[in-house]
Amino acid sequence: MAKLRIKQVRSTNGSTKRQIATLRTLGIRRIGHTVEVEKTPVTSGQLTKVLHLVEVEEIN
Repeated sequence: MAKLRIKQVRSTNGSTKRQIATLRTLGIRRIGHTVEVEKTPVTSGQLTKVLHLVEVEEIN
C-alpha cells in the first residue's frame, strides 16, 4: 500500500478543537513536524479536514 508524508506548515491558532485533535491523531505535534502514514480511506478523510494546515506528498 502507498504511504503519505504529511508535514504541518501552518499554525493551529484559530483552528477548531476537532481539527487539532485530527492532527494529533495523525501524529503531528508542531509546525515543521513530518510523519509517514499508510494511505487508507480513514487517513484520506482526516486529511481533507486539515488540508489547509498541512502539506501532503505521496511516497512509494
